[in-house]
Amino acid sequence: MDLLTHNRRMARNNRWSNDRLYHAVLALRPGEFEAERVSFFPSIKETLNHILAVDHLYLDFLEEGPLGAAAFDDFGAFDNAAALSQAQADFDWRLIRFCDGFIETDLDRYVPTDRREDGIIPERIGDLLAHLFLHQIHHRGQVHAMLSGTSVKPPQLDEFLLDYDLPLRRDELERLGL
Repeated sequence: MDLLTHNRRMARNNRWSNDRLYHAVLALRPGEFEAERVSFFPSIKETLNHILAVDHLYLDFLEEGPLGAAAFDDFGAFDNAAALSQAQADFDWRLIRFCDGFIETDLDRYVPTDRREDGIIPERIGDLLAHLFLHQIHHRGQVHAMLSGTSVKPPQLDEFLLDYDLPLRRDELERLGL
């Protein structure tokens, strides 16, 4: 598999994983979404808001958008899990469209990243995408662990890439149009 295909599959994996995770989050009892927990961020709500804020920052970098660091700084956190879920889904589709729209040579193309006082740092698109996917996986894992202390069982999040796992995800992939 070439890296272009890999990145496109990772964008789709991201959409599928977020759909599964938010399905669990939306089933939480009142108060569990914002309840204080032990993790890098002190709640499921804060962790999921952080994921989306960083998603917006990196996609602005990737698209060479006008916002720079303001894409993160000006992010309006969501208090409502349903609204956050919809905003994440909207972002996920935007990321899929971005990945579907570039060509193999774009992966080595440099784009500017606004690192505030450290200045504008050129980064390769392939490296930014790899970082973005790792960041999402890292913090989704934290939410997964936090769900263990709630009324909702954490969902399986690693059944996407293998043909062996296709029967376990087929209905979801069809529902999502993936």
